[in-house]
Amino acid sequence: MLVDEAKIFVKAGNGGNGSASFRREKYAPMGGPDGGDGGRGGDVVLRVVDNLTSLLPFQYVNHYEAGNGNPGTSGRSYGKSGHHEIIKVPKGTVVFLDETGEQIADLLEAGEEFVVARGGKGGLGNVHFKSSTRQAPRIAELGEPGEQRWLRLELRLIADVGLVGLPNAGKSTLLASSTRAKPKIADYPFTTLQPNLGVVEIGGKGGQAFVMADIPGLIEGAAGGAGLGHEFLRHVRRTKVLIHVLDAAGGLEGRDPLEDFRTINDELFSFDPTMRDKPMYVALNKTDLLEARENLPRLHEVLHGEGFRTFDISAATGEGLPNLFNAVAATLHEIQLVEEEERKREAERPKRRVYTIGNIDERAWEVERTSAHHWVVTGVGIERFAKMTNFDQWESANRFQRVLNRAGIFRELARQGIKDGDIVHIADFEMEWGDREEQSTLPQDNRRPSAIRRSLGKQQVGDESEEIDLAYEPDLEDADDEDALLFDLDALDDEDEEIEDEDADFMTDDDDELVVVVMEDEEAGR
Repeated sequence: MLVDEAKIFVKAGNGGNGSASFRREKYAPMGGPDGGDGGRGGDVVLRVVDNLTSLLPFQYVNHYEAGNGNPGTSGRSYGKSGHHEIIKVPKGTVVFLDETGEQIADLLEAGEEFVVARGGKGGLGNVHFKSSTRQAPRIAELGEPGEQRWLRLELRLIADVGLVGLPNAGKSTLLASSTRAKPKIADYPFTTLQPNLGVVEIGGKGGQAFVMADIPGLIEGAAGGAGLGHEFLRHVRRTKVLIHVLDAAGGLEGRDPLEDFRTINDELFSFDPTMRDKPMYVALNKTDLLEARENLPRLHEVLHGEGFRTFDISAATGEGLPNLFNAVAATLHEIQLVEEEERKREAERPKRRVYTIGNIDERAWEVERTSAHHWVVTGVGIERFAKMTNFDQWESANRFQRVLNRAGIFRELARQGIKDGDIVHIADFEMEWGDREEQSTLPQDNRRPSAIRRSLGKQQVGDESEEIDLAYEPDLEDADDEDALLFDLDALDDEDEEIEDEDADFMTDDDDELVVVVMEDEEAGR
């Protein structure tokens, strides 16, 4: 059974949490921070294998999850990375994002791999946050959540030649008489319910060979979903040459073969206009019947006038097949030469750096007002930073406030007119704008435990004349650039610059819901 469509859910592993520990041993009274980083989450990877020919396995299992990274421990010990989840798929698998329909991969070669969900980065341990002014940091990041999404898989058979035509035109008989394939053959329409593949050999063993696919019969309206054609037309896209099998006798109903020919071509070109560019040969089948021989002169005259090359064949007796297949083989050879020449030119062409939509600046952010009292802050770096901030740690939450302030996000919110009580959304979090006095009536949101409502100190807007260097890179000990700089605005987290006239403190209400407030008490500890 050929299953050529499937829908699967993939989830990469979460990064492990960083550790906020301190070296405690005899004769080391001031050992300092030694919390290690969390391990990276595992990826979900599609891998092409030769021994799969359909997407049938995904009918039984359609959820795949990679392993989570282990948390860091004391002694600067890094957590173990999560295991990768390898999903095997057949050659010719096309991958789409189910939500948007965007194609993200086309897997053709055995051994080819594609990462469909990347694991989250491990959180940094507190050893990365020590400095001359912060010698005992109690800051450790949470692991970054792994990516998760629904995917739609489509299998498009990889064949050199595709047989197209109305039901009962003789496509399956042609495949069976010229290859070792054994498709079902009967004297009623829609005998073939799934594509069949066969290998045609020219010149005997060791000669040229090509793969030919029998596409189930098409009918009028197939491009719009009528009949079986809509399910299998995608397989025609892979082919390099088309053989239009035409019942020259007009079938039992006495149809006009020319009308049949135009009906099928209209469906092919409606489904994919690029089909017009493929070489097409017309096989006038069933020439062993008297009705077909009577129609041949008219068919040759009209089809030749339209630029199509025709061949008189009888799939049942084998008459005319060598001429047809020799012409197809010659065309495939010419196409192969053109492709090889193009590959050579591509290899000789100087390599240039190509920037795509994926090459985005992770430091960039944007503030948008979505309603009268709701604001959304978006940006790859700032959203990741929010997800990896442990708001249960006082210093981590304070650091989050400082970064937003010195990145200019507070200034931009104030410039756009945010008011007390407005809600700011960052990633999965909701935060309320206001001062401490206004938090006593903070609304509860027990329905969304992942969207904890917090307060942003409106007074932490800072001096508008302050210039912030977003490209500055912090000198974090023992941290490589890729892991430490999860958000380049960490450079703005510098306690050497005090926030003027205010200190931040944090309190927990009766429901253990974290609230960020602003205090004017100069004695409030940091």
